[in-house]
Amino acid sequence: MTPRADAFARLFEAVHEGVFIGALGLPGAEGRDATVAANPHLKLIFGYPADAPEADVVPFAHERFIDAGARAAFLERLATDGAVTDYLLRMRRADGTPVWVEVTALARTANRGGATRIEALVRNVSTRKKLDDQSRDIHQQLLQAEKMAALGQTISGVAHELNNPLATILSWAERLSEKPLDETSRRGVGVILGEAERAARIVRNLLTFARKRQSTRAMIDLSTVVRETLALRAYDSSSGLSVVTELPAGLPQVFADAHQIQQVLLNLVINAEQAMLTAHGGGSLVVRTWHDAELDAVVLDVTDDGPGVPPEAQTKIFDPFFTTKEVGKGTGLGLTVAYAIVQEHGGRIRVESPPQGGASFLVELPVSGTQPAAKPARAMVPPMDAARGASVLIVEDEHALAAAVAEALTDAGLKVDHAGDGQEALARVRNTTYDVVICDLKMPRIDGMTLYRAIAAATPALARRVIFVTGDVAGADAERFLVESGCRWLAKPFRLSDLLRAVRETLA
Repeated sequence: MTPRADAFARLFEAVHEGVFIGALGLPGAEGRDATVAANPHLKLIFGYPADAPEADVVPFAHERFIDAGARAAFLERLATDGAVTDYLLRMRRADGTPVWVEVTALARTANRGGATRIEALVRNVSTRKKLDDQSRDIHQQLLQAEKMAALGQTISGVAHELNNPLATILSWAERLSEKPLDETSRRGVGVILGEAERAARIVRNLLTFARKRQSTRAMIDLSTVVRETLALRAYDSSSGLSVVTELPAGLPQVFADAHQIQQVLLNLVINAEQAMLTAHGGGSLVVRTWHDAELDAVVLDVTDDGPGVPPEAQTKIFDPFFTTKEVGKGTGLGLTVAYAIVQEHGGRIRVESPPQGGASFLVELPVSGTQPAAKPARAMVPPMDAARGASVLIVEDEHALAAAVAEALTDAGLKVDHAGDGQEALARVRNTTYDVVICDLKMPRIDGMTLYRAIAAATPALARRVIFVTGDVAGADAERFLVESGCRWLAKPFRLSDLLRAVRETLA
């Protein structure tokens, strides 16, 4: 061997790139692949034993390609351009495990109808591909979080404006329902009550991702919650749906609100059912749980064999009001609520949908958590008679709502005054003694928080008897204020019976 050939041989053996020289059979010409030379690093990339004969190393054989049609596309590109540079392929190693490689190669067709001769450099880029995918995933999460934050602020303000008229409608409808009415009027009032509460539920769903909601969390077994939730859905042979479950026992427990996790699962399951029934009248649903030790999380996987989620919809699927269903078939809030609940639990929810169809929604819940202190037991609430004669100041800029509340409290035997905003209320408190103050949190001129601080400074005893009502608690400042004040509060729209109960509790 000449010195030059000897140097080339040492380089061939030592280079940290896979080197392949050989021939690739054209599509339809099975068994035409041949290897002239394959260096040790190529064997390492594709999982061949170090002592495997070079002739047995066939990295571009049909069975090495994971993606259907990838080999034909690769050969077509070689035939058309005569070369490829950093051509990305997902391949299968000798033991069947996947590996991502980049191929830089020169090619020429040996003879008519024969094999394609190539000299190729092969680089293992699995680690880089994984990091790229993770970076892309993190970027999508950040975009989604920013989008949710912006939408949350917008919807927070809209919800406040909607909740005020809803509270007025609900309160007056409740007042009317207590009056002697003919059958038609009573039925109409019942419809108004029901529809107002329905609208209120939609607004509450919107606010789920705009603010933290009170929840009761405990250490729960996710498999048990999933098993019990699926029992709520009745599947029979006539439905055309089948459910396969893999719910192992002994998974690490998660600190979560079981009812909220149940709501997440029901939203995912119902969406999957509707997708499969609409697409082909039935299908198979697979629900699994497992522990991901690397993430230190318990994972819930809901997979259907429906039509799948198009790539352009995957980045919008958790947005409010986004839906792929027909008009009137869905509000587009189910997945938004699920996203908010999972985020609030410190977890993550994502969708995977391959081009061939089907969709998987994966919910990851962290294993670790801290259990909050138990709430003190609520004291017995005295009857309304014990509150008769008490004086109440209503601070509310929505005059129609204030009138309905004032009438209800007057009928219950209380003495009622009304102030249209915080500034007027402050003047009344300075000149009149009140037993209870019912105050809106968000008002013009002086808001509820400023009014409360002024009352606390001048009359600390009255500050302990303030009840707040609010159409929105989305801001962190408002949440922190309500917690620190210790005052009772009701979310608009509320039932008058709930407000009367709060008054009785406050007077107690």
